[in-house]
Amino acid sequence: MNAVTAQNLTKAYGSETALNALNFEVREGELFGFIGPDGAGKTSLFRILTSLLLPDSGQAKVLGLDVVADYRELRRWYGYMPGKFSLYQDLSVEENLHFFADIFGTSVEENYDSIKDIYRQIEPFRTRRAADLSGGMKQKLALCCALIHRPRILFLDEPTTGVDAVSRVEFWDMLKRLQANGLTIIVSTPYMEEASQCDRIALLDGGTILETDTPEGVSKRFDHPLYAMKADRQYQLLKALRMYAFTRSVYSFGEYLHYTDIRSDFRPEWLREDLAMLEFDQIEIKPVAPGVEDRLMELMEAG
Repeated sequence: MNAVTAQNLTKAYGSETALNALNFEVREGELFGFIGPDGAGKTSLFRILTSLLLPDSGQAKVLGLDVVADYRELRRWYGYMPGKFSLYQDLSVEENLHFFADIFGTSVEENYDSIKDIYRQIEPFRTRRAADLSGGMKQKLALCCALIHRPRILFLDEPTTGVDAVSRVEFWDMLKRLQANGLTIIVSTPYMEEASQCDRIALLDGGTILETDTPEGVSKRFDHPLYAMKADRQYQLLKALRMYAFTRSVYSFGEYLHYTDIRSDFRPEWLREDLAMLEFDQIEIKPVAPGVEDRLMELMEAG
């Protein structure tokens, strides 16, 4: 059974299209990710699915409820973490939690077991103002507030943006435990490495879903030999490869460039020799397995 269905979901702001006739389904109990850069349409989509924004056309249902016609009933059953920390900065940890419990007509005591594994990590700071928490602690508090009324589905819009690497790992571990208890989770992220944590992902850019599959399935669709490259002058290397007659694609990827060649019989030593003639030193070229980001870049360039 599907927890979410969307048909031709469309939203524009003036002449700018935020969502372009999206069609997708999310299964119950699934951890589903929308992966894409800033401006891809992720936040507009999440606001529509949580009944906070009206679509221009199309239809979306969450837990069988129409996000427009049934918005009052729907809001009882979802938890939502927006991309920007939206709790009350002047309230303490425990005051925020009690406030959100009151909104949903419940109490922290009644539902404590639904958040205890997460809340125990911030409970020593329960009297501290939310404004004075670290990024990781704010993240955990926001998640507790989103879970305090026992939702059936959880929407997380870029929940790890601005959070340190250790806290990001801890957060995804928490999500996996929540999913194991039957919660459907829909998350958006600009971090490509987080895609592997999801059961399925949709690659989103310019308000359009480019591809939907498992992370492994998306990566396998990149069907050109891929090479990681670097040299003594990395920026100049990028510019040179963009002008190179045999370049299929090249883009920055951390400390390396990711490169594909148009020649079916390509050999790395040919490129190494050409770059040496351009006076590049310390040239490193090695084959690498493509990932989700490589496929997203390929689809974005093709579009």
